[in-house]
Amino acid sequence: MTLQPRIQHATDGATLADLLERILDKGIVVAGDIKVKLVDIELLTIQIRLLICSVDKAKEIGVDWWVNHPAFSHHQQDQLSGSILKLDERLARMEAAMPMPVPVGGTHAP
Repeated sequence: MTLQPRIQHATDGATLADLLERILDKGIVVAGDIKVKLVDIELLTIQIRLLICSVDKAKEIGVDWWVNHPAFSHHQQDQLSGSILKLDERLARMEAAMPMPVPVGGTHAP
């Protein structure tokens, strides 16, 4: 009796967590083009490029657009916080300058 070698499948022992870890570690690129033509006249072209990887891997390969993007910087958040504080102060001054409403029934309370 001879022993036949066991065939190993790529999915042996791989869980979803293992697969996700491998994809995030190595990265995966999905690319595709969609073209809409009518009588050989190109009406619309959509080019899709999708990169799935970890933040560390993205920085390693030079894809770190969010680092210097103004929408994600602390400087802009500080500016927004300062603007909100100024608006709150202005609203408080305007409310303080408004006359007090007269209660229903007559006299103004001291």
